[in-house]
Order: sequence, then structure tokens, then C-alpha cells
Amino acid sequence: MAGADPRSLFRIARADGSEGHAPPIDLGARVRELRRARDWTLEQAARKAGLARSTLSKIENGQMSPTYDALKKLAVGLGISVPQLFTPAPAPQANGRMTVTRAGEGAAHLTTTYEHELLAESLSRKRMLPYRARVRARRMEEFDGWVRHEGEEFLYVLTGRIRLFTEFYEPVDMARGDSAYYDAAMGHNVISISQDDATILWVTSLG
Repeated sequence: MAGADPRSLFRIARADGSEGHAPPIDLGARVRELRRARDWTLEQAARKAGLARSTLSKIENGQMSPTYDALKKLAVGLGISVPQLFTPAPAPQANGRMTVTRAGEGAAHLTTTYEHELLAESLSRKRMLPYRARVRARRMEEFDGWVRHEGEEFLYVLTGRIRLFTEFYEPVDMARGDSAYYDAAMGHNVISISQDDATILWVTSLG
């Protein structure tokens, strides 16, 4: 079997039930794509596949045609079947989800320190939670300890000036147009240092 074009070994099913040979694919690019998707170095991937690093490098760069035995080792190392080495990754599909929240139409959620306006509330299974907040607090003592939760958070100052307190950093004073991105599991609180309540945009990742 050595020397044969591995692509000739695999067939794909057509919609009408007939079969045909898989369309040509750049095997080297496909292997590199699969390796990088797993965040593996050449050394890590070669070790998992039981191949020499130089051999894997040559395969990825199209400098050698692997034997079927090498293909099986690659597939096992990557945790896939041999035919999947010759199957292009599915193109990302847009699901067309969209929602618009007009000014003032967000769902209100009041606390003693913030006045939240939840945005894009009608969209289910979001990966981000965006909300606009009016910062009512003026002193750290107004909070019942640190706010902390899973995920990451992005903060953008819309109006006024704020002071961002975090568990592991010195407080940071921020004005309109300033932004911060931080680990939300780290304790954090925001107070307004303006004469009026400051307003901010918060975007929190979900998971």
C-alpha cells in the first residue's frame, strides 16, 4: 500500500446515495490545522502520534507523502479516524441571530449601588451578557464585600468618572472613553467619583 495516494482509499457519500472519491485536500495543511486546533506544538503532536518530529514537519509542509501506517498513527494521535484527515473542517455557519435594544428599553434591575439596564435580554443562549449601568455608589463601604463571578468582564465608561477597585490591583480612576478588561472571578467594585452618577457599559462573558 506504500506509495499509493492515500486519498484514493476513501470515498464519500453523495446526496443521491452514490459514492465518489473525496475531493483533493491539502493533507499537510489539514494536519497542521488539526494540530493547532488542539494547541499542540510539533513535538507534542509527533510524540502523541509516535512519529519523529522531522517526519511530521515534512508531512505538514508537503515534503513527503505519508504511508498508510503513518496516517493511522496520525489519526490515533489526533483522536480522529483516518478518513477525517481528508475531510475539510466544516465552514462556520451563521445562524442569523440578532436583537436590537433601543435606548431606555433595556430591562431594569436596581440595587443599592447600581442601576442596571440589561441589554439584548430577548436573545437566549448568549455567550455574553451586556448591560448599561448607572453607578450610584460613592464609597466602597456601600458594598457588602467584593463582587465576583465566573467569566471575564469588559467595562467601558460612557459618562462621568469612576474608580475601579479590584482585589489584586491598586484602584484605577477612569473617565469617559476609558475601558478595562479583567477576570471577573477577581473581586471588583465600581464607584462614581463624579458629581453626578457615572454610566458605564459592562459586557460579561458567560462561561
